[in-house]
Amino acid sequence: MNTELSTEATDYGREVVRALEAAGGDDLALAIENDPDRRRTIVAPLLGELGAWDLDPRGNADELEASAALCRSVGYWAVPYPVAERVARPADLEVDGLLVVADSDPQAPVACLDLRWAAVSLDGRRSIAVARPPSLAPRTSSFVAQLDLHPVDDNGATDLALAITLPCWTLLGMLDRAMELTRSHVLLREQFGAPLATLQGVQFQLTDAEVERTGLEVLAKYALWSVQAGNDEAVDDALALRLAAVEAAQKVFRVAHQLHGASGFCDETTLSWISRYSLPLRRTPWGLSGTLDALTRRIGRRGLTGLFGDSPEKESR
Repeated sequence: MNTELSTEATDYGREVVRALEAAGGDDLALAIENDPDRRRTIVAPLLGELGAWDLDPRGNADELEASAALCRSVGYWAVPYPVAERVARPADLEVDGLLVVADSDPQAPVACLDLRWAAVSLDGRRSIAVARPPSLAPRTSSFVAQLDLHPVDDNGATDLALAITLPCWTLLGMLDRAMELTRSHVLLREQFGAPLATLQGVQFQLTDAEVERTGLEVLAKYALWSVQAGNDEAVDDALALRLAAVEAAQKVFRVAHQLHGASGFCDETTLSWISRYSLPLRRTPWGLSGTLDALTRRIGRRGLTGLFGDSPEKESR
């Protein structure tokens, strides 16, 4: 089992980061919020030129890893565009993307996009999803729209693990950037004549947050491998990843906001934009308790298998 991304996938992710930086970088989210049509006129064509919409994550491991690297890079700049959902589109439906939805009050961050969506629930039921016109401005809604679902079939189980896993890579990219910004802030900001980074309490907080981010990265790589290997437990692993992602996001953003102080909640600070646009990923289709409930209902009392499960060798000893 090799959970490391290939050199090609890592290089592709860096290229996406550079391209988005050239297209606006930190200002891109602000520009899109002010003019949502920029997602269609700037983001989609730019990623299309980089081959994002030609990726087939179900085809082979290289394209799956490239898809994960793409999602992480988009998250790094907090670009409000459903890249993971588009890359996870099912192969047998004439749609542009796939959304994982809750059984009640289905919604997703796909407002103001002229795209065709499929939706899949945790039990594998697939629907055609139509986004309702948003009732709130992007600043308030973060482009989350209510969905009207029109049932199609029950063939979505094979797509479920991939569709849960890729958005977690987007959230991982956001945590990468949040930690980077926070480290820079505490190195530059002084208190009592010394950088904040020299204070032991600050070091402890940063370490705790980095442990969460690093742990999430390991789980994200494992879940990606599980999807690629076609494991029977791939959906379980994906849900465990999502649970870890939401928990890590709570920890990392709490520490980041605390160390930035009041400025961390101001639009002049990049952290505030990343934090805001992480909310749809953390809340849809399920928040922390909803994800835990979904995972618990799937695995029951048998627990997780795989990397941390009980193997026959362990039991024999």
